[in-house]
Amino acid sequence: MIRSAWHSPSSNMYSENGTCVDDSLVWDAGDVTFCAEKEAFSSIQKKVEDVLKQGFRPICLGGDHSITYPVVKAFSRHYRGLNILHIDAHPDLYDIFEGDRLSHACPFARIMEDGLAKRLVQIGIRTLSQHQREQVARYGVEVMDMSDWGEGRKLSFSGPVYISFDVDALDPAFAPGVSHREPGGLSTRQVISVIQSFKGSAVGADIVEFNPLRDVPGMTDMVCSKILKEIAARMSRSER
Repeated sequence: MIRSAWHSPSSNMYSENGTCVDDSLVWDAGDVTFCAEKEAFSSIQKKVEDVLKQGFRPICLGGDHSITYPVVKAFSRHYRGLNILHIDAHPDLYDIFEGDRLSHACPFARIMEDGLAKRLVQIGIRTLSQHQREQVARYGVEVMDMSDWGEGRKLSFSGPVYISFDVDALDPAFAPGVSHREPGGLSTRQVISVIQSFKGSAVGADIVEFNPLRDVPGMTDMVCSKILKEIAARMSRSER
C-alpha cells in the first residue's frame, strides 16, 4: 500500500527540496521472501546486505519494528561508527517482552548489546517504563521525549546515520493506521523537519508499524509515502 501511495496521482514525485524521487533515483528491490518465521531475520539481513553490496542505500518498509534488528546488523557490517536516529512513541528497549527477546518491543536492546551502533538518539518517546529507563541508562541512549520536545531542536551526528521511523511516533490524528496508537505525538510536519534538518550523512532507513487494517483509507499510507519521499531526498542530498 505504501508503494501504491508512492505512485498515487494525487501527489507527484518531488520532495520539498525539489528532488525528483522517481524511478531514476529510487529502485524498488522487491520483497523479502521466506518460507518460515524462523527464517525471517536471516532472510532480511541477507537481502539488505546484497543490496548494500550493489552500492545502494536501502530504505526498508515493514513490518513491525523487530525488522530493524536484522536490517541494522547488515548496515553495521557495511558502515563503521553507525548512528541511529530513532523516531517512535516507544523506546523498544525491553530486554524481553512477552517471553520474546526478538519482539517488536526489543530491537534496540539487541542492537545496543551487540554493539551495532555507536550512538542511539530517540525522539517522540512518550511511554518509558521503569525497566526501559534502566535500559536507557545502561546503553547510554539519548532520549528526547515528547514532554520535553521543543520546536527548532537541532540534531547533529558525526558519521553515517540510519533513520528508523515508527509510524506511531506521529499523533494518531495524523496517522491512525498503527497497531499501538499513542496520543500526544509528533505532527507530520515535525517529523519532516527533523529529517530535513539534522546534521549528518543519511545512509539508510526503515519505515515500520503501518497497519492498514486500522487506517482511515488513503490516510496513513499517504503519510508513509510522504515520509519515504523526504527520506529518499535527504539520502540523495547526503550522497551528493
